[in-house]
Formats: sequence, structure tokens, C-alpha cells
Amino acid sequence: LTLRKRCVMMMKLLRGLMGNIYTNYKVDLATNTNPVILYTVPDRVQAVIKSIRVSDDSGSGSTITATITDAGNVEFSLGKDIVVGAAVPVELLTQPLIAKQAEKITVTPGNADRLHVVLSVLEINNNT
Repeated sequence: LTLRKRCVMMMKLLRGLMGNIYTNYKVDLATNTNPVILYTVPDRVQAVIKSIRVSDDSGSGSTITATITDAGNVEFSLGKDIVVGAAVPVELLTQPLIAKQAEKITVTPGNADRLHVVLSVLEINNNT
């Protein structure tokens, strides 16, 4: 199993034991300029996304587009072509964002191999 799959399995185990989990998800947008799924709300979970932080690690700057896709596969914009300057991190959210089971946060870089993204979230277990 890959490290990511083992981490997901451990999070599912912990989720069953605990009601709420504070965690984060990270992606290095290194490969290309295709959309990348940063986060998918797990089964039986409601997510309070506190932060989506983007930083440039190239010194050149770039742009980023972020969307949320609902369970019906309808895409909604969170921000389009947001400028991320060299050495100037950008916070995409000004308020927490509530996301429901199966909703996805996707990010698309303007340039490959320049941006890192970190999403911080409170996952609330709905197993009651």
C-alpha cells in the first residue's frame, strides 16, 4: 500500500473512534496545469474547511483556480485565476467553508511546478 492509502485507512479508523478530526491535506502542483482534486469529503462526514493556503515555491509567481464540486457533479467557482506572487502566500478563504459528503475541492495551477496548496479542515463524523 502507498503511504497515502495507509494514511487514508488510518484516518477512517480514527474517524470511527472519534467524533471530530482536525487535519490537513497537501498537494504540490508540480506535474502540469491540469485540475487536481485536493480534498474529497469522506463518507458520513461534514467538513468545515478553515483554510486553503497557496504558496509559490519557484520564485516566479503563478495563478490558481479553485472549485467545489457537489455530489451531483455540478462545479462551483471558489476563485478563478487568483494571483499568487513569488514568496507571498495567499489564503483563498475569508470565512470557513462548509462541505458535505462526497463534495470535492479541486485546484488548477496557471503554471506547472510552482505552487503548493494546504487545506485545513475539521471533519465532523455523522455516524450517530
